[in-house]
Amino acid sequence: MTTLALGPRLDLLHAGHACAEIRACEGRDLVLDAGHVTHLGALGLQILLAAARSWRAAGLSLIIAPRSAAFDDALVLFGLPLAALQSEGVA
Repeated sequence: MTTLALGPRLDLLHAGHACAEIRACEGRDLVLDAGHVTHLGALGLQILLAAARSWRAAGLSLIIAPRSAAFDDALVLFGLPLAALQSEGVA
């Protein structure tokens, strides 16, 4: 299982870099470390939703752990359950 630490900001300015890093992990079970995220914007959320969809389609596991309070608070504000961003996969 591959672990990828997300940057502190997942917003318009940083989304391209985060997307490229996540795409580089395609084909492998993945843990996204969101423990240092201080801001999750709408574009960052879209990237995570797209990743979850891709990982589900591939039958792979995508887990977001640990998560910062700011990350969890943003999910509440967006009205999105954590399960929407994760994939159980086959792992």
